[in-house]
Amino acid sequence: MNLEGRVAIVVGGSSGIGAATVRMLADGGATVAIGYNSGVERAEALRASLPGEGHSVFRIAVDQPDSVVEAAGGVLAGHGRADILVNSAGTTRPVPHADLDGLDDALLDEIMASNVQGPFATIRAFAPALKASGDAVIVNISSISGFTGSGSNVGYCASKGALDTMTLSLARALGPEIRVLAVSPGAVATDFVAGRDRTALEAIAAKTPLKRVVEPDDVARTVMACITHLTATTGARIICDGGRFLV
Repeated sequence: MNLEGRVAIVVGGSSGIGAATVRMLADGGATVAIGYNSGVERAEALRASLPGEGHSVFRIAVDQPDSVVEAAGGVLAGHGRADILVNSAGTTRPVPHADLDGLDDALLDEIMASNVQGPFATIRAFAPALKASGDAVIVNISSISGFTGSGSNVGYCASKGALDTMTLSLARALGPEIRVLAVSPGAVATDFVAGRDRTALEAIAAKTPLKRVVEPDDVARTVMACITHLTATTGARIICDGGRFLV
């Protein structure tokens, strides 16, 4: 599907899954607003590499409500509309699940603010413009941790479970003008989880049915399918993990 004339906002778009999604959206003809928190140089370099014109970058700290409102206002003032919102920002830190004291209140609050409150805040801020589009879609980057209970720490699993439930609730609340979906990867070849190198990813992949490392482009293609092909689908969780959740 040609995305020309459509404006896409990718929160957490300067690296990893977000950056791969930005590239595919631009390749499809969309005008993309790339959200970053601290990676302004990455975001600017990515914008400069994209095909087409009119792409922008904006700073958004999803754990700071004022930042979200300000960023949304700036994006809408610059682009005049919003048709696609991808929530790819998030945070975690490896903590063994049995180490209850290791998951202290400060880390738990940080994870929930970024992974749960953040996506809700961006959806709330962009919802009026998305509704005005009449044929909009929100894609939340979740994780199989949200329904398997396995992941970098207990709080991260809980945050993604909450994001999945939010996706269900908002799909009911925002239709028919806006579809809301969640894409759930497993271990992806990014630097999102500290200490998880290529060797570790290959060991994880070897235990899965497809026995291949999931790359950022794999997840981005799943996001694109939600936008361009799953037009009769909302509230769903789309898994992209090489079958890891089956193990």
